[in-house]
Amino acid sequence: MEEQNENRPFHIVLVEPQIPQNTGNIARTCAATGSVLHLVGPLGFQIDDKKLKRAGLDYWHLLDIRYYDGLEEFFQKNTGPFYYFSTKARHRHSDVRYEPGAYLVFGREDAGLPEGLLFQNEQRCVRLPMISGARSLNLSNSVAVGVYEALRQGDYQGLREIGALTRYRWEDAPQD
Repeated sequence: MEEQNENRPFHIVLVEPQIPQNTGNIARTCAATGSVLHLVGPLGFQIDDKKLKRAGLDYWHLLDIRYYDGLEEFFQKNTGPFYYFSTKARHRHSDVRYEPGAYLVFGREDAGLPEGLLFQNEQRCVRLPMISGARSLNLSNSVAVGVYEALRQGDYQGLREIGALTRYRWEDAPQD
C-alpha cells in the first residue's frame, strides 16, 4: 500500500474521465493544491491529448499523477478513506469531515460512479447541493468545490494563503 505524503494532503480520483479539457483543468487544480491525481481507466482520450495539456498549461511539473487500468487495480493499490462524489448521494459534501490523505472519488462525466460502488459505501457518498432541475455540475467544478472544502476543513495547511502584488506593496495600500 502507498504511503501518505504530508505535502499532498488529498487524492483526487477520476474514474473513466471522458473529456480531456475537464481532466486538464482538474490536473491544474491538483497541482495548485498539492493533491495527487489518480486516473482510473479506461480513459476517453489519449493522455498526450493537446486539449488535456493545454488546460493544465505550465503546471504539469507540479503534478503527481498516477494511472490505473480499472477500479480493481486502483483499490488494490490504495487504501482510504474514500469519499464518493455523486448526484445520487444523500449526504452533503460539507457535512462530512475529510481526513488528511483522503481520496475524493469522481465518476465519468456522462454516467457518474457505478451504482453498486455507491450502494456499498452509502455513508461515504456525498453530493453538492443543486436546484432540483439541474442534472449535475461540470466535473472540474465539482472537483474544485470538493477539494477546497476538504482543504478548508484543514485550515488550508501547506498552502500559500497570502498573495503578492507585482507593481505595488500591500503594506503601502491606503487604509480605510
